[in-house]
Amino acid sequence: MNVRRRISTAALAGSTVLGLVTLSACSGTSSAAGGGEDGGKLDVVASFYPMQYLVEQIGGDHVEVRTLTQPGVEPHDLELQPRQASQLRQADYILYLKGVQPAVDEAIAQSGVEHTVDAATLTTLEDHGTDVGHDHGHEDEEHADEDQAGGEHGAEAGGDPHIWLDPVKYAEVAQGVGDSLAKADPDRAADYRKNTETLVGKLKALDTEFADGLRNTTTRTFITAHSAFGYLAERYGLDQHGIAGIGPESEPSPARIKELQSVAEQEKVSTVFFETLASDRTAKALAADTGLRTDVLDPLEGITDKSRGDDYLAVMESNLAALQKALGAK
Repeated sequence: MNVRRRISTAALAGSTVLGLVTLSACSGTSSAAGGGEDGGKLDVVASFYPMQYLVEQIGGDHVEVRTLTQPGVEPHDLELQPRQASQLRQADYILYLKGVQPAVDEAIAQSGVEHTVDAATLTTLEDHGTDVGHDHGHEDEEHADEDQAGGEHGAEAGGDPHIWLDPVKYAEVAQGVGDSLAKADPDRAADYRKNTETLVGKLKALDTEFADGLRNTTTRTFITAHSAFGYLAERYGLDQHGIAGIGPESEPSPARIKELQSVAEQEKVSTVFFETLASDRTAKALAADTGLRTDVLDPLEGITDKSRGDDYLAVMESNLAALQKALGAK
């Protein structure tokens, strides 16, 4: 897996030709920006699942949402097909998260769509290395430097992009998405704002569940396959130790594995977490070497039949239950 993949020149050229043909064929039927004017649905393209969930929840019946990343595809692996590049140019509204999918970023920059929203601009990104926690006591500058030097997707975006794993930050993004949909389709602005309010209320309730559920635990430290949970760790006073860096493709050094073994012993860690869309080989090997359990902590980059829930809220509640068990919640 290569998080720095780009669309080839040939693919872009092919997509341009296809886009012109498609636009000529469909010029009389495609919905216009502000689709409410003719009663049609707003044509929305979302880059991957966390963005798709937002526009589906806020847009409701007024939007038709297509996602560039199909279920089961690791988002950082995505290579756009010419057909997808054409879909981008025909969209009324695009929601993406810059820095997660470089190929998508490049295609969107060339799409020319007026209502294009980068979710990273709707909240504040933070820099997270391999380790992060409420007191930063375990942060390893050497590993953080390796993450940045390796050109991980978080570094490209100017910070850790995993904002959707913090319900509070995700709610901030939801507010911005609601406002931008209202501008793109003003005739339905009231509905978008009402749906935004409903979703934000659900995310606030989820935040309360996490805060209450993780308030009293035996340990505050957890080990996970890659460092996707920095925002969640900071929000709820936990210490995350990632086997890999911000990007799931990073390979840990022998020194890093030894360090994690020491952390597990000192901090009474019981579980090594892995995820469903990336390899679990290193996580399970570390668990076997240290006599620890394994469990899933889902970074929610996509929903598949292996997911412990059928949408964002359900999977986040499953993540909470897994953390409570691993941390010895009382």
